[in-house]
Amino acid sequence: MSLRWRLGLAALAGALGACGLAPLGLWPLTALSLVLVPALFLMAHGWRQAAWTGWAFGTGWFGHGLIWIVEPFLVDVGRHGWMAPFALILMAGGLALFWAAAFGAAYRLGRGPGWRIALLILFWSLAEFGRAYLLTGFPWAGLAQAWSLPQTLAAIGPHGTGLWALLWTLPVGGVLAHPLLAGAGRAGGEPGAAAPGSPPARRPRSKQGLVWAVAALFPGGILTAGVMALRPVAPVILSDQVVRVVQPNAAQHLKWDPAYMPVFFQRALDYTAAAPKPDLIIWPESAVPVFLHQAEGAFARIAQAAGGVPVIVGIQRYDGTHVFNSLVVLDAQGAVAGVYDKHHLVPFGEYMPLAGLADRLGLHGLAAVAGSGYQPGPGPQVMSVPDLPGFLPLICYEAVFPQDVNGAPGRPGMLVQITNDAWFGARSGPYQHLEQARMRAVEQGLPMIRAANTGISGVIDPAGQVLGALPLGQAGYLDLPLPRPAPPTPYARMGDGPVFLLLLMFALCVLLAQTRGKRAKPH
Repeated sequence: MSLRWRLGLAALAGALGACGLAPLGLWPLTALSLVLVPALFLMAHGWRQAAWTGWAFGTGWFGHGLIWIVEPFLVDVGRHGWMAPFALILMAGGLALFWAAAFGAAYRLGRGPGWRIALLILFWSLAEFGRAYLLTGFPWAGLAQAWSLPQTLAAIGPHGTGLWALLWTLPVGGVLAHPLLAGAGRAGGEPGAAAPGSPPARRPRSKQGLVWAVAALFPGGILTAGVMALRPVAPVILSDQVVRVVQPNAAQHLKWDPAYMPVFFQRALDYTAAAPKPDLIIWPESAVPVFLHQAEGAFARIAQAAGGVPVIVGIQRYDGTHVFNSLVVLDAQGAVAGVYDKHHLVPFGEYMPLAGLADRLGLHGLAAVAGSGYQPGPGPQVMSVPDLPGFLPLICYEAVFPQDVNGAPGRPGMLVQITNDAWFGARSGPYQHLEQARMRAVEQGLPMIRAANTGISGVIDPAGQVLGALPLGQAGYLDLPLPRPAPPTPYARMGDGPVFLLLLMFALCVLLAQTRGKRAKPH
């Protein structure tokens, strides 16, 4: 099969694999696509072709999984619409470079098909760490999001879950690909192939098949058994406290229109004033249509509508020449009891990298309100509300990063995400964002309360179950009981460190084992 055909099949397999992401959730197709990877990978003639295979697979995966990335550019089509296809192509192709590096390194350093598959599992998992941490990180559409298994997420986190998926699928793919590659007499340019014209060497297929079968079952089985023993599922307990999430459903192209801002604000006030009163009311990101220093009158109206109930609201604020995307806690009188500034900003959305150059070129973030965009806050913080558990605030994009949630200075009693998913359209983006919020709740063993401007708003319990939600594109409010936090999970205690160190240790062991095997081989 020619390289062009292999790369095309790899891209199709990647797009097929992304069907496991929300809203489709077809995880068997993800498993099938990963099972196909070893054959395409081992057919490569050299590490460069292997890297191209990984890049094609990743481009197909991210091109499908991140199709929603075009939506923000379509809010103002006249100004930004032309950027939409370039944004998707560059995002998908750029993220796929991480996977290309994993495929190329695994082929280059592996001595034989079995070792190459083992190294591909390890390097691919490390590449996902790179995607999550390097260049501010962007772990969206990760391998774990196609599975979202509560047991593994709570025990070993999203990167461990991605490793678990590769351990179960890639060796199985190697087993299935082995007869095809053995029959070809040469697996991707493997050294030691028979010379032209000579009879093919006899291969102990049964022995190799047994080795592949053990490789397919043993590591994934051991990891699964360990996770199941480590993290039993705890029952979810509901408290007698009630939280209300407010969803004004302000379309992004109308959100800052002076004719519509009073309409959306009044709608949120009406939902806040509804009886019976809850114990806490939460508005979505930037729901208050004025800046913090101008908001005294707006806060008084909110406090009057709330009738003595504390309210969490999203608002923007100035501090000198800097602008922040913020969350504010209002007490029963409407006074500001706490302020949190979003610290993990969206590149090209809320700020522009290389801001000086971007300003000279006239480029500004899509959601920025002035100059080169928002300024980042100091970092995660736990905030308090009278008579309620302390909470960790997450503004929109911040719920995508498990390491940020783990970086809180102390354990909160709940997670609160305010977001404006109107930017993401009505297709896959809001559903994938909700899925990642659900993952954060499971990883921490904490309830997640989510208030989204256009949806999906709701309450998620520590086991990842959505107790109730307002549909996408519907205005309204929802009162739900607040789940009690579960005990801290292993992942909440240890974070990503153990899985990362385990991958490094295994990679070193595989490389050393190969080296010893080569030295021991008779010449």
